Amino acid sequence: MSSIKIEFAVQMRKDDEAYASVLRTALDGVGQVEIDTKEGRVIVQTQRPWSEVHDKIEATGRKAVLSGFGGQSAVALINTTGSVVDRTPVQGVVRFTTITAREPGVVVDGVVDGLTPGLHGFHIHESGDVSAGCASVGSHYNPRQSPHGSQTAEAAERHAGDLGNIRADESGRATFRFVDPILEVWDIIGRAIVITASADDLGNGGNQQSLIDGNSGDRIACGIIARSAGILENFKRICACDGVTLWDERNKPLAGGDRSQKL
Repeated sequence: MSSIKIEFAVQMRKDDEAYASVLRTALDGVGQVEIDTKEGRVIVQTQRPWSEVHDKIEATGRKAVLSGFGGQSAVALINTTGSVVDRTPVQGVVRFTTITAREPGVVVDGVVDGLTPGLHGFHIHESGDVSAGCASVGSHYNPRQSPHGSQTAEAAERHAGDLGNIRADESGRATFRFVDPILEVWDIIGRAIVITASADDLGNGGNQQSLIDGNSGDRIACGIIARSAGILENFKRICACDGVTLWDERNKPLAGGDRSQKL
């Protein structure tokens, strides 16, 4: 599986080489690691899910915030749409990253909590309109007018938005990372990612609905896909609007009155 670069801001002192040594040990085996103690920056070239690398960094006792992802990249925050869908327990982050300019495909990397254990359909839909929650994001993204199919099928035999299933463990968490050979990052920005209640039958259900959405049931969670920062593109350390630092912000809501409250 193709590896990509992931950038983290990590709380460390300038020229803290002792901690840098601890961090290199903690990240041993995940891929190539670059540590800049002066800038508080760690860049990892890896095939592992970003959430796994993040957890390894924080296991050293320091806070870490994901600040850059690959080259061309996009992100969807699941169930932070501002609609009634936010009242469900499903929350998560999904990231999409171009591998290289010469190598086709997009790495899809995410973690979603609050699901029932088992398989759930996972699709890109044509619209980012969440005015009525997940119900208003349209059908599967399908620019080739193909039938619904497996994420591994040829382009003519699947929707571009067909990403198969994600599996939630007994705690309700789904952690996943795979390469989709058809997607282009810039084609999906402004659309929506949707998670369904049931498993997608991948077009093999033997009825008409199977060729439309894989009989995957109700839409239980969604998020708008937006452009995100690439490597060395996010220099934010403090929000000028309310003085929230990078480290405080990760524990704050994205907006609203609670954002200004002290931790």
